[in-house]
Amino acid sequence: MGVEALDSPRTRTRPRVSPLGLDLLFYLGCLAYAVASAAVSEFYGFRMWGWFAAIGYGLAAVHTVWLWTQPRRPGLWYSRRLGLAAIVVFAMLVPLAVLVVRRLTGVDWLITPYSWSAQPEVWVIERSADLLLHHGTPYVDVTALGRPPEVNDYTPYGPVMALFGLPRALFGGNPVADVLTDARLVFALTACVCVWLTLRLMGNPRVPVRAIQLAVACPLTTLTWSVAGPDLAIVGLLLVSGALAVRDRPVASAIVLAAVISAKLIVAPAAVVLAVLVTARLGARALALFLGTLIIAGALLTVPVLLVNPAAFIEHVIRFPAGLGVVTSPAASPLPGYLIASTGPAGRILAFVLLGAAAIMIMIWLLRRPPVTGSAAMVQTAVGLGAFTLLTPATRYGYLVYPLVLLGAAMCFHRAEGRESFRSSVTSSSRE
Repeated sequence: MGVEALDSPRTRTRPRVSPLGLDLLFYLGCLAYAVASAAVSEFYGFRMWGWFAAIGYGLAAVHTVWLWTQPRRPGLWYSRRLGLAAIVVFAMLVPLAVLVVRRLTGVDWLITPYSWSAQPEVWVIERSADLLLHHGTPYVDVTALGRPPEVNDYTPYGPVMALFGLPRALFGGNPVADVLTDARLVFALTACVCVWLTLRLMGNPRVPVRAIQLAVACPLTTLTWSVAGPDLAIVGLLLVSGALAVRDRPVASAIVLAAVISAKLIVAPAAVVLAVLVTARLGARALALFLGTLIIAGALLTVPVLLVNPAAFIEHVIRFPAGLGVVTSPAASPLPGYLIASTGPAGRILAFVLLGAAAIMIMIWLLRRPPVTGSAAMVQTAVGLGAFTLLTPATRYGYLVYPLVLLGAAMCFHRAEGRESFRSSVTSSSRE
């Protein structure tokens, strides 16, 4: 009877899934995505990324299989991070360099996606910086062009996003300068600096392999890094804002968050999570300070540009992304919100109802389980932005990079929170 009890389903331990097995599944899935992009994508940049990325993911998969056959040993060759290094080189650094140089052929503004070495947001942001320098606003009046407006006339970002294009606007004009000032390099540098600063604020924890896979090695990240980049810079700044909030620096957190929202309005839901975090950690007075700083900083960054041409600002930043502009937004990835809305007027109403219901449920979750740690805040922000991306009628699947990066960051925060030095430093800062 004792043996039967020990062997019963209740007491029998489940076999532990091998980390290498999960690694292999991840790399094979990424490899399949890269090969499919290389073979069938209409965009030149996607195809080039796909071929290079397939090498990186393939090497990572082969290395993982090799590791499975080897005893555990110290050294670089026996580290799971070696496969990740191959991905960084072949799925990020090499395709970015190739596409930046190839852009010198000057075919990006043509209506030929099969020739684009950069996605339109790169050119649009660089143009918006030039417009900001010469006209005080990054937005053109689409009703005064002397021709029917088209999608690429729009700049569906806040004023801060134009700052990423300033190097090209100020120093571009010859092949060497154009390569060095490509907005993708500015986005990449910003993202890297933000990751470094976030880790520093967390006490420099050792980043888990699974976190790197989610936040860096995922195809949504590596592809965005190579052909576009603004979302990586924005989510990087969002991580800094979250880390500052956890370090009980509500003013600094609010200033960074104001810049984030003034660059890309879709990340505004993150303000709700960080506001609840600040309240849970420091109380109502800190919340008032956080919100006041957020409003004042946001106004300083946005209102001067808004006043130059209010109608153009609203057309570009509000109406166009919402699908209400003179030109219809091309954001139409086949995600649930878009598929539901595409069934007709009733479907569009249903999509907004579902989006509102998701917002209410997340708000209830925040109030019942307010985040007091960085890991909790990152998870709740990831859920909020993920729900927004999935249920908004006009959206892009590329925006799912936000929840993936935030979930990877949550793992880093969780590891840092387990360290006594980090807990004590956070406690002392909150007492101050």
